[in-house]
Amino acid sequence: MPPSFHWLDVRLIGELLAEHHPDVDPLRVRFVDLRRMVEALPGFKEEPGHPVNERILEEIQRHWIEEREDLARDDE
Repeated sequence: MPPSFHWLDVRLIGELLAEHHPDVDPLRVRFVDLRRMVEALPGFKEEPGHPVNERILEEIQRHWIEEREDLARDDE
C-alpha cells in the first residue's frame, strides 16, 4: 500500500474498505457516511484540486462491492 492515497484511488479505497469494514454492507452506506469512512482510513489524504463528488463515491462503492464478492468467493 502506498504511504498515502486520495479520492482518485478508487480501487485501493474499495479494497481497504472491504478489509477494514468486513461486516458492513456497502449498499446500505449513505454517501455522507461513505465519505467519512474513507477519510478515516489510514493513509488517506485529500489532494488539492481533487475534491470528492457523487461519481467518485459511486465508483468507490462499486469497487468495495466487487472486493467483498471476491473475498466471499475466496472463502468458499
